[in-house]
Amino acid sequence: MTWWRDAAIYQVYLRSFADGDGDGIGDIAGLESRLVYLRELGVDALWISPWYVSPMADGGYDVADYRAIDPAFGTLQDAERLIGAAHQFGLRIIVDLVPNHTSDQHPWFQEALRSEPGSPARERFHFRDEPNNWQSRFGGPAWSQVEDGQWYLHLFDASQPDLNWDHPEVREEFRSILRFWLDRGVDGFRIDVAARLVKQAGLPDKRGRFEGVPTFDDEPGEPDKDRPEVHEIYRDWRLVLGEYGNDRVFVGEIWVVDPERFAMYLRPDELHTAFNFAFLKCAWESEALRSVIDQTLAAHAKVDAPPTWVLSNHDVTRHVTRYGRKDSAFMKRVHDVPADLAQGTRRARAAALLSMALPGSVYVYQGDELGLPEVFDLPDALREDPVFRRTDGRDLGRDGCRVPLPWGGDAPPYEFGKGGAWLPQPPDWRDLTAAKQLGDADSMLSLYRLALRIRRSEQALGDGDMRWLVSEPDVLAFERDPGFTCMVNLTDHPVALPEGTPLVASADLIGAVGVPAELPPDAAVWLRAG
Repeated sequence: MTWWRDAAIYQVYLRSFADGDGDGIGDIAGLESRLVYLRELGVDALWISPWYVSPMADGGYDVADYRAIDPAFGTLQDAERLIGAAHQFGLRIIVDLVPNHTSDQHPWFQEALRSEPGSPARERFHFRDEPNNWQSRFGGPAWSQVEDGQWYLHLFDASQPDLNWDHPEVREEFRSILRFWLDRGVDGFRIDVAARLVKQAGLPDKRGRFEGVPTFDDEPGEPDKDRPEVHEIYRDWRLVLGEYGNDRVFVGEIWVVDPERFAMYLRPDELHTAFNFAFLKCAWESEALRSVIDQTLAAHAKVDAPPTWVLSNHDVTRHVTRYGRKDSAFMKRVHDVPADLAQGTRRARAAALLSMALPGSVYVYQGDELGLPEVFDLPDALREDPVFRRTDGRDLGRDGCRVPLPWGGDAPPYEFGKGGAWLPQPPDWRDLTAAKQLGDADSMLSLYRLALRIRRSEQALGDGDMRWLVSEPDVLAFERDPGFTCMVNLTDHPVALPEGTPLVASADLIGAVGVPAELPPDAAVWLRAG
């Protein structure tokens, strides 16, 4: 089965989705209570953020036990029940896997701290007598010193020691973890930091100087990223997945700029799909978007892999806010740039139709379907993202895109749960609740529900090919067989529609009886031929 080639996948950031037990933190019970909402939204699968036992130093991406559910989220039995319930609703489950690093509370690392330098326990991680010049992705040095004087590597927070993937015990442990969750019925894995597992032998210094807030865009050939040996791991994992049939899937988080090197991870015996960060980062500009789309399709075609189209996730500024800026390209969590949210919302509606019409699969980050903007004015005392601390506040971190969802009501916590919400929700979100939007045919939620329903029923959409149509500058228009057209107007004036019957538009079409319709600026439309 190849369901993942054209699936619509919804990302659940569990802590912020829905609270079932009233403690202010989203959990498995809350997610299960909203499965009907997700089925009616029209998605095919759920990607769930890490739910494992964790000190939560990095929102669960610091795992202390890969085979147990954190008590804040529920129990292993709750997870098994959710997987079964989701399957009954026709929803597949993809779980997050974090193989680059563990928590510093993981038994292996605690054993390493109790052991002598050079001991077998320390060989599972990267300990050395002197640090190199590598910097953490969260800011500051990538090394911390332990009591006996040695240093250990952590490409992210100090609470997240990097595993040594040259060690056979590490490789065997993750094969076992994969089987543990496959035995419980999960349909796939999203692999965190997939390009960084293997480090260059000897851990040599990087070139140049490293100051300020780091970004994810490195030069090719870096010693801590995209090493050729990493592909051996995924070929090995693919064999494990094959033991469970051909309908389970790997999704890689791969921040690799070169589209050719990116596509190497998607060869037939490695990962199935990977997140398309080039599309996520792209400015709201026709030439830039067309270039990214062309490069994406060309690179994926060489390895017969389906592209993915992603607008936001739990690590980046929400695209309603990004698209409202004068410079709409993704900048590493820049918070002091003004945004016109009305413009951003118009563009976000159009971008949703564009992403859903392109060949391949599409991702919806929770709250995308509600048109939620980034939240900037969180109290510093409530911020939990280690990026905020490690950069001394120069980067406010990712909490602003992780604020709990507004489900209903006129005041916080907007029916997120009975016990408040772990991060405060803005007062003006009363107009963005799911309940309010369900009653409004013109809302963002109604647009998503209609578009996803059409996407599922239209033979032309999902996996397949596309052809660009001739159009005026700053207009994107393409055809897909049989008989489907998508047009996106990025100009500052209305443009005439091509022939066809409109199926859905992100904004009201302009026209009158007997007058051909036009598409307004910052809008998209789907049409059926004939």
